[in-house]
Formats: sequence, structure tokens, C-alpha cells
Amino acid sequence: MELRTAASPKDVKHYTTERLREEFLIQNLFAADEIKLVYSHIDRIITGAATPVMKELALMAGDELRAKYFLQRREMGVINIGGAGVVTVDGKTYELGYKDGMYIGMGSKDIRFASKDGKNPAKFYINSAPAHKVYPTVLIRPEGEAGEGVVVIKEENKVELGSLEDSNHRVICKYILPGQVESCQLVMGMTGLKPGSVWNTMPCHTHDRRMEVYLYFEMPEDAFVMHYMGEPDETRHIVMRNEEAVISPSWSIHAGSGTRAYTFIWGMVGENQAFDDMDAVAMKDLR
Repeated sequence: MELRTAASPKDVKHYTTERLREEFLIQNLFAADEIKLVYSHIDRIITGAATPVMKELALMAGDELRAKYFLQRREMGVINIGGAGVVTVDGKTYELGYKDGMYIGMGSKDIRFASKDGKNPAKFYINSAPAHKVYPTVLIRPEGEAGEGVVVIKEENKVELGSLEDSNHRVICKYILPGQVESCQLVMGMTGLKPGSVWNTMPCHTHDRRMEVYLYFEMPEDAFVMHYMGEPDETRHIVMRNEEAVISPSWSIHAGSGTRAYTFIWGMVGENQAFDDMDAVAMKDLR
């Protein structure tokens, strides 16, 4: 498990490009037959991925957590951005197709990841946060029928925003949040841009009460996203390639513009779970 420390905005505005990438960019998450994890001191979020190809992968706590098992004091969200896969939680199996998700509650001990077909492996993207209460483990589907242990995302949690004229026509799909899938602090979802749109989260905002991590994907090899971060009057950028993640501290804006449309998963951890609790930044105030 890789460790990342917190960073002050007073320091970040002096970072070189390389230092900025070293602190905030997360690369090479989806490594065949590995579980890759990055532990951030910022709200103690763990960002990672499990990519089972030839074998089943078991999630272990590692020395960094000083825990008997990974979710002894944590909760976890998972979204599959690869082929069909299976997540097994304490002996119970859940089948996840493309863009299906899961919430796995605190106290779950034995968590394993597998692919249905190694030639088209599952790619399980993971966000995990400290937890204080047990909430039910559930499978989350964007479409389909709900059932025991299966939640289908409500229509009111599929929000269409923006316009093609403003280059930001997008659909926000909320997976884990109060009223749909309960959690202690983790809020997680996915935003897909419509063809011809390239901007996300603009006009931008900050939220001092929580941090955020973005995973950008559904981009061809020659495409990229310019991810903007920093204080509103001290902005910086990081060039993001397909299936790379970026850590956004509470004090930082988090927005992007791509060379073409793309999709990104957002995960938030911190003081509250109100999706609309944002501190808006006026366009004229950006520098």
C-alpha cells in the first residue's frame, strides 16, 4: 500500500509539475492480478483497484492499517469499469457487470475479487473510508430490477446538467449517498459527458468539509484531460490519461477539460454527505 501525506496550499503553489504529479496523481492502478492501493492522509481515504485476470484476489489489511482485516474499521465502495466480475463478501457472491457498483459495510472480513473471463477481466475501482457504524452490503446497478441485496439507482439520482453550447452536457449518476445507499461518510458516483462536451464541474467549487478523488476513464490512448486543482486564485493543472486518478484536497477546486468526452468516478469523504454542500467559485475569480 502506497502512502501519501497531506499537503498545504501554501506549499502546493510552489510545486513543479513533477512534484504536483507525485503528490496527487495516481497511476497504474489496474495491474493484472494485483490489488493496488494508495492510502492518503487527507481524510484517510484509500483509493485503489483490483484487477483479477488469472486468479482470484483477496483484499488484505496490510501493515499500514494495523487492523485484523481491511474493513475492521472501514467501509468501501466498488465500481467495475471492466468485464464481468464477481465480488465475494464473507462467502456471499455478487456479480458485477460494467459500471455496476457495491457498498461493502464495516466488519466484512473476507473480500475477494474474480473475473468471469480472464481475456476480458473485471476492473474493480475502490474507494474506502474510516467508518463507525455497520451499514448493509449491497449491489448497486444503474439499471434493472431491485431485489434482496440489490439497489437500482433512483431516477432522481441520475441528474442531467449543462448543455452542448457550454461544452458541459453531462449526466451525474449517484451510487452511494443518503436515501439510496447508506454509509458512514463515503459518497460515490459517476459522471458521463455527452459527445461534444469536454468540461466537468464548471463553474467549479470547493468544499472545506470533505475531500474528493476522481478517476478518469473511457478515453482512447491518445486522449487526455487537463485536471485543474489548487486554490481558486492559484490554480494548477495535471494532465490525466485513461484510468488515472487524482486526489483533490478540501481546499482545492476540482474540474477538468478533455480533448474529447470522457467519464469519471468521484468519491467524497469527510465531514458531511450533503451532495450540494459546495462553496461555489465565480468564473471571474479564477486565476
